Amino acid sequence: MMMFNLDRLETLSNRFDEIETELANPGETFDQVRFTALVKERSSIEATVRTYRDYRDLLAAIEANDKLLADRSDPELHELAEDEAKTLRERRKTLEAELTELMLPRDPNDGKDVFVEIRAGAGGDEASLFAAELARMYARYAETMKMKVEVLSQSESEAGGFKEIVLGIRESEPYRFFKYESGVHRVQRVPVTESQGRVHTSTATVAVLPEAEDVEVEINPKDLQIDTFKASGAGGQHVNKTESAIRITHVPSGVIVSCSEERSQLQNRERAMGMLRSVLLDRKRREAEEAVGSLRKSQVGTGDRSEKIRTYNFPQDRITDHRINENFGNIPGVMNGDLGRIVARLQQDEKSRLLAGEMAAVS
Repeated sequence: MMMFNLDRLETLSNRFDEIETELANPGETFDQVRFTALVKERSSIEATVRTYRDYRDLLAAIEANDKLLADRSDPELHELAEDEAKTLRERRKTLEAELTELMLPRDPNDGKDVFVEIRAGAGGDEASLFAAELARMYARYAETMKMKVEVLSQSESEAGGFKEIVLGIRESEPYRFFKYESGVHRVQRVPVTESQGRVHTSTATVAVLPEAEDVEVEINPKDLQIDTFKASGAGGQHVNKTESAIRITHVPSGVIVSCSEERSQLQNRERAMGMLRSVLLDRKRREAEEAVGSLRKSQVGTGDRSEKIRTYNFPQDRITDHRINENFGNIPGVMNGDLGRIVARLQQDEKSRLLAGEMAAVS
């Protein structure tokens, strides 16, 4: 049973040609915004269109081969056509599986930049150290994926970790890869301060927020309380001399965001407003989901901060992702940014869930 619409695929194919033509002939005045949008749209449909065209060519080959099968005047040619039919059937099965996956509903946020908020949970100093390690893990992973990472705000603990740190991750569709990280991360290990060698359990919470567009969230400037303060930490000597850091309070909701890592007050204000929009949009989504008593079908797990999603057991060199009930080894490598295997399995599980939903809808 085909799980895709051929008419829709043909429409995508025609749209791809339209984009190619427009990119090749931009006109007298070059529009950078339009050009960027077209390149992005082309990239989003290219794999689907290429696979569909291969499938379309294959259907033509099957039709031609069927005509040879119907002609039994030449036994040798008929036998060759039978062998070819087997190959074509296998190829058709493969391409139909690929198209089914490519045409699954895509999370509309997948292409967005993200804010990753990491906070120390239960466990005191050990929790803050673990939060710092998670931040480093995400930064390393993002860099291997050719994404750009910036620290937007941070609050250090006395132990050298972070009570809280916010990363901004841009380019190469960050949300598509980081959305599975929202939730409670639990670590089990012997802290460096533990003299008896006992294993302790600590936690850190992670929230991954897709960056909101201006049109998605309407914010009344009258609802904002904006404070400036002197930044501290990385950023150069100027941080202790000028009030460049920004704290914004959205009075109606009580949401507070801050940014202190940019060199100018204007830059910090812009980034803080971006975070505020994303937090308010995330809250708006959650309220809508709760109102209908359901969660996003395309999300793996609820992503709720109270949900324990993963355990890092250092003594046994085992990472357990509780949503898919699967174990992974090589904790040192993962903590150094080798997160790809885990993300790939979560993406695979998400596709399986989506496919199961599509099949149920068709049947």
